[in-house]
Amino acid sequence: MCIHQLNLLAASNNLPITNFLGKQHPIEAHHLSSICDIMEKAMVNGDTCIIRCILVVFQVVFKFFFSPQTERNRDIVRRSGLLLWQLLMAPRDQICSEIQKEVCLAISSGLNILYPGEAEINNLLKLVLTEGERNSGLSQLRDVILTNLAEQLQNNRFGSEDDDHYRLNDELLHYILKIVVRESCVLITKCQTVSKDDFQRLLSTVPAASSCLRYLMAVQNHLLSNTILIKPDENDDSDSSLQGETLKVQELKTSILSLATQILTGCDEVLEMLQQVTTALINSDISDREQRLKGLEQITKATMLGHLLPVLLTSLMHPNLQTLTMADALMPQLVQLVLYTSQTALLLKTQSPVFSELTSSPSCASEQKGKLLPDERMLEEKEEPGFLTGLKIPAPWAAGKTVETVHPVRDNYKFKETVHIPGARCLYLRFDNRCSSQYDYDKLVIYAGPNTNSRKVAEYGGNTLGYGSRSVLGTGWPKDLVKVEGDTVTFSFEMRSGREHNTPDKAMWGFACTVRAQESSEDVSGGLPFLVDLALGLSVLACSMLRILYNGPEITKDEETCQELLRSKLLQRCQWQVEANGVISPALTPSPSPLPLTIDEDREFTYPSDVLVPPVGHYFDLPRIRLPPGIMIKLREISGRARPQFRPSIK
Repeated sequence: MCIHQLNLLAASNNLPITNFLGKQHPIEAHHLSSICDIMEKAMVNGDTCIIRCILVVFQVVFKFFFSPQTERNRDIVRRSGLLLWQLLMAPRDQICSEIQKEVCLAISSGLNILYPGEAEINNLLKLVLTEGERNSGLSQLRDVILTNLAEQLQNNRFGSEDDDHYRLNDELLHYILKIVVRESCVLITKCQTVSKDDFQRLLSTVPAASSCLRYLMAVQNHLLSNTILIKPDENDDSDSSLQGETLKVQELKTSILSLATQILTGCDEVLEMLQQVTTALINSDISDREQRLKGLEQITKATMLGHLLPVLLTSLMHPNLQTLTMADALMPQLVQLVLYTSQTALLLKTQSPVFSELTSSPSCASEQKGKLLPDERMLEEKEEPGFLTGLKIPAPWAAGKTVETVHPVRDNYKFKETVHIPGARCLYLRFDNRCSSQYDYDKLVIYAGPNTNSRKVAEYGGNTLGYGSRSVLGTGWPKDLVKVEGDTVTFSFEMRSGREHNTPDKAMWGFACTVRAQESSEDVSGGLPFLVDLALGLSVLACSMLRILYNGPEITKDEETCQELLRSKLLQRCQWQVEANGVISPALTPSPSPLPLTIDEDREFTYPSDVLVPPVGHYFDLPRIRLPPGIMIKLREISGRARPQFRPSIK
């Protein structure tokens, strides 16, 4: 196993041994041939120890010491691949699981050597993805390859040379997604079918992501992170650079749209199964029904609903992805997912013991209705219970923000921090009871505003422990809440004295303060149930996408430039028609609606609403447009034609 340890050490890029092995000369073909001879003899004799050692040697050789440049080397590679596949496809009673694992590691290490072309690798991956469920060896090989690709993809930047190698094509992604959907549905179904003991064991193993799910997570994170975090090169402002960045962003968005569509489609199928299992458990009479319904949410987090969907929803709210194309493509699926999640969340909520206690007491309900005003009673009668009924949605600031110095503070220590909670009318500060400083002039000053030029609220310093000043500034560090008007507070602390030799740490502890936008702190430790949170997130994203669809495409620079031209009365008088190729051009035939023969330039002209109806009839001249005299004079000057003179006829 010394070779195996060498292989593990070599896998780390930070160790010197990796650089050493990378600089070694490639192994010669006859040496690899001798290794294959040893493997064949060990397979004939059934010597598992030798087989396992040779498999580890294969891993090291493929990774560092072999390059199939010549035809002889390629023949040896084909021979090695046949031996590995012979071991991989051997019956389970003839090969142990440890050897099967080493075979998979050897094939994964030599993937680019055993399968040099992209088509060959794709064929291999297609085989393990489609036949993996029927063969344990192929299933384990699939897991090893996808895990390795996921790790490589996480450390790779979009558009690099290795990006296409680690990011599989759409066909293979579709196969992987089908496996993930099937695994998720099977996991949810087990909540209904397995025994009580098996269900408890299942709860102890989740949430754990399979290799296929891990690879999909890596692909999604790879695309989303590069889209959100991508920044153009500030040092290169050339047109080619800007054009390249634009093409890269467009390619990223296209890939994200394709992946998001597939993920949302898969989540739709999983949510449908979740709703069926939830309904079946509610209608069943098994003894541990409540425990299974409670554990169903934890099981759901282990599926693609927990590992893929929340990250996707959060990322799609980023401005870079809030586009009309995204909204138009994803809106139907988002609406369907909102319906499934809200219905399933309501089903689980109605079975919750807390909810049942709140709604099952008729006397309590009648007392509450009796106290309502007539208008409120009318609203109460019309309101239908939803998945958010009775739940308190935690505000972003409910948990508060903690501001504190180092503990203990050191000589010449300075601290300044500003806390801003948008929309808050006032802020409430609660100080730690350990707050102290050596002297009263080692103090904290609080300002009601964004900086130290704002209004001073209070200042605190000193200690009552008998060290330093042996007193405190003013009334001392506050034990009650301190109220600060406004939505912003600034803390400024300065340690002006030097620490004396007999002053303990507790007398120089510094300060710690929690800032909240409400007087009483909420209990936000539990948060919202997972499905409720998911339904709420889907609803917010759907509303955001709906707003984008309602607003339509953004006004272009050309449209902004032509605003005055578009408001021209001359253009308003024109009749427009849509050509076969989609181009809008002035119509040569009149509109069916009657139009005035002239337009008064001093009055606003309103074009009839039915003017875009396809014109019918014969061609004839458009009605005249009466132009102001000033324009007519200019036109005559430019054209050189004088105004016609009307002479009276001589009889």
